Amino acid sequence: MAALGMTVLDQHTLSLVIWLPVLGGVLVLASGGDRNAPVARKLALGFSLATFVLSLSLYTGFDVSKSSMQFIEHYNWVGALNIYYHLGIDGISMPLILLTSLLTLIVIIAGWEVIQDRVAQYLAAFLIMEGLMIGVFSALDAILFYVFWEAMLIPMFLIIGIWGGPNRVYAAVKFFLYTLLGSLLMLVAIVYLYFATGQSFSILDFHTVPLGYSVQVYLFLAFFAAFAVKVPMFPVHTWLPDAHVEAPTGGSVILAAITLKMGAYGFLRFSIPIAPDAAHHLAGLIIGLSLVAVVYIALIALVQRDMKKLIAYSSISHMGFVTLGLFIFDTQGMEGAIVQMISHGFVSGALFLCVGVLYDRVHSREISSYGGVVNTMPVFAAFFVFFAMANAGLPGTSGFVGEFLVILGSFRTNGWFAVVAGTTLVLGAAYTLWMVKRVVFGPVANDNVKALLDIKGREKVVLATLAACVLALGVFPLPLLEVVHASVENLLQHAAQTKL
Repeated sequence: MAALGMTVLDQHTLSLVIWLPVLGGVLVLASGGDRNAPVARKLALGFSLATFVLSLSLYTGFDVSKSSMQFIEHYNWVGALNIYYHLGIDGISMPLILLTSLLTLIVIIAGWEVIQDRVAQYLAAFLIMEGLMIGVFSALDAILFYVFWEAMLIPMFLIIGIWGGPNRVYAAVKFFLYTLLGSLLMLVAIVYLYFATGQSFSILDFHTVPLGYSVQVYLFLAFFAAFAVKVPMFPVHTWLPDAHVEAPTGGSVILAAITLKMGAYGFLRFSIPIAPDAAHHLAGLIIGLSLVAVVYIALIALVQRDMKKLIAYSSISHMGFVTLGLFIFDTQGMEGAIVQMISHGFVSGALFLCVGVLYDRVHSREISSYGGVVNTMPVFAAFFVFFAMANAGLPGTSGFVGEFLVILGSFRTNGWFAVVAGTTLVLGAAYTLWMVKRVVFGPVANDNVKALLDIKGREKVVLATLAACVLALGVFPLPLLEVVHASVENLLQHAAQTKL
């Protein structure tokens, strides 16, 4: 019996990791109103912990030497249209699934006492969203991918729109419309490829179908519209600061740590392998936009007064590094981009949680409301400074590894790319340290800060977990690079072959 249970688990691990949190979300919703909030919290914690433990089996059972898909599941869904429930992961998607399941668990622990209003609905939204995001990273059928991609918008829209700040409705609608408009063009591209492949929605069939140059350009631009908004790339980035500022802390963490990565993942899974010739021809445009994002947005971050806004702009600047790494078509550059995606998930998630800790106590995100926090909250200040250093790309932290590899790869392509990208490290250090200096150090500026109490056990656990991840990835990135390497090599070989 145990052996049978194990085989079922092995065969359906991906489905379990997707649907277990969704089921958890439904049960949490069913737990009733705020009277039963303790039950909802325990249920949510149990399901998110179980999902995280299950997702670890994806890592332990993963063969790093293979570039092909693993943990494959393939069932008929809509037979008449050749739509299948087709799942599988490679070295690019697996780390992102682990990141999603870990951060959802952290968000649920972080909102334990903070959320007092509609607790069950809040926790359920995160659990359902977790399942849908993991679905995005593991779908190998284009329609299934699209369903997960669109469905994920709904819980995020609700999280911003219900538990957000004063302008939450404006921010939620803006976020929804931007993402939806991009996605509709993606749907058109998927339908075109369906007919081009002889009526197949399999993403792996899309990778091999021969396409003319002009068709490739159109398809690339359609996918670009969907994924660039998600990343978000300059100039379609304006929804992100608004969404971040208004979203509750948990929403900001998931938004920065995972949703932005879905855009970069889309480039790796769709844009580059489906339209390799167009990707090579248009790479200059994307590198240009990435470098503008990296420098210009870092300058905007310098003048922000709101801590959340500053970290939101910093996210856009760091994601510029990711898109730069993807489109220089260099093994190190692309591996660096994926490391940067994972690292940014930890660092930006941690910084938003730090801002959340201060906000819960003082109810202000303005930098000017603070000063001298180190005097009253020394443990918190230590964590905050550590994550700020990781954000600035200090060696020994995960922030350095990804950015260093991208700069290394871009140097081989064009020395000037590396020079421009390198300047951002200086700018990144400038705005991050500027914020830390004004918030953490100096004399105690006002009574609010005087009355602050240091972080409790729960908050320590959350921040210490993320600090351990940032440190481990910074000191020893090999386990991640091993997982990624075969898939990146395979993708670059595929992208080097013309489809014309």
